[in-house]
Amino acid sequence: MKEESIFLDYVGDTPRMRIIQYLIEGREFDYTLTDLLNARVSWGTLNALVPKLLELGIVVKTRKIGRATLYRINQENSVARQLRDLYDNLLLEMLDHMEKGMGKKLEVPA
Repeated sequence: MKEESIFLDYVGDTPRMRIIQYLIEGREFDYTLTDLLNARVSWGTLNALVPKLLELGIVVKTRKIGRATLYRINQENSVARQLRDLYDNLLLEMLDHMEKGMGKKLEVPA
């Protein structure tokens, strides 16, 4: 079953954007290439796109554990920050829309 994503609705549901969304959602963590398969892309596509994202500076290598290299979204890259901000703003807009549709405010824990 395909998950709905407001972010992918706006930027396009492509393998590149699925990888970027996955990294934005887990922005505090770093991932191996095997972990990135959870972004619903094939191994071949992943191996083709990650070097391009590294070259663009959107993704950075963080460390190596054994033979595995770990990656994360580059919080210092202006394009990556703008994509992250777009993701966050779209989620906030969706939550606001859902809140208005429910007729009551969502309670935010303190």
